[in-house]
Parts: sequence; structure tokens; C-alpha cells
Amino acid sequence: MIRLAIAEDHQSLIDGIKLLIKYEEDIEIVGTANDGEKLLELVRLKEPKVVITDIRMPKMDGIVATKIIKEEFPHTKVIGFTMYDQKDAIRQMLEAGASGYLLKNSPLEELLIAIRSVANGLQYFDSNIEHKVDSNTQKQSKGLLTKRQKEILGLVAQGKTSREIADELFIGIHTVDTHRKNMIRILGLHGKGELMRYALEKKYRF
Repeated sequence: MIRLAIAEDHQSLIDGIKLLIKYEEDIEIVGTANDGEKLLELVRLKEPKVVITDIRMPKMDGIVATKIIKEEFPHTKVIGFTMYDQKDAIRQMLEAGASGYLLKNSPLEELLIAIRSVANGLQYFDSNIEHKVDSNTQKQSKGLLTKRQKEILGLVAQGKTSREIADELFIGIHTVDTHRKNMIRILGLHGKGELMRYALEKKYRF
């Protein structure tokens, strides 16, 4: 079970995330906070596995909160959830210890992918932003695919399109495309053609 804490100063967005996660059997929301100080109290009390935090919040921003959380609970994974896609904001969150960065205008479905990815020890970045993972992190994450990603890779090896994969797994086509992009990054590949070749070489078949 992935124990999740959410920090966001817009309650309506918290409510939306709660509805999204309500029927996910592997994720449990252990608490929410509307400012950075309350987030720290929540993390110290509940010790969640994953934290989703806005960057701009009252009393203490998400960057400072992330740094403190990682110092006190190094195994807790943090995802920055924000409207800001500036490189400086991304860099500050990464330096603070965040494992992921997601934009609020992305489909909430992508938030589920991000939560599960960081919980599995991977980094996750919104598909709409560009980033560079440092070499140490890249070495650590290379080749570590989630169960769902391996499932998709198996279907890629069968020559199925993103639409066909989405229909077979009952997920959105955007979700499939996001998984494809993340697998290419995680595996150190450079394009869709290489993903197919890798899938065939590794015999990811059912």
C-alpha cells in the first residue's frame, strides 16, 4: 500500500485528487495540508511513503518543506505539483530532494502514474516539460520498469499501436504514450523505434 500525503492550498484540487484515488486499491491518502507547516506536521505524524506538494504555499513553500522532509525522512518520496514549469523551479525542487515534478494542467490520470513511479524508486517528470536527469540518478533508475510498463512493453513487442494497447489494458491512450516516453528515458533509449527493438531483443512477450 502506498501511503500518500497531499499539500495544496486549493481545497478544490485536494478534493479532486481524493476522488481520483478513492477507487485505487494500492494507494491510501493518510492526510492533507493547506500549507507547508501543516505538511511537516502531517509527515512527522503519519510518515507517508509519497508526498505530493505544491511549490507555492502559505507559511512555508514546497521547496523548503521538501528539503526538511528529505532530511528527516530520506525514504519518503516527494512529487512537486505546480503550475510552474520554469527550469529554476524544477532545479530547486530536485536539489531539495524531490523525485518527481508534475504540472497541474496535466490529466489527473498522470498523477497516478507519477505516484506509483516514485514509490517504485523511479523519478517522474511531466511529459510536457524537458529535464535532464543527472548521471547518478540515471544509472540507478536505468532498466527499472514498473509492472505496468513491462506489460506495455510486451504489447509493443507484438507490434501493437498505442490505441490498441490502451484498449487492451483499459487505460487512456495518453497514459500509454506517457509510459512509452518514460520507458525510453529509463532505458536510456532515443526514440520509439529503439523501444520496439529493445522489446523484441528482451523478448517481452506474453
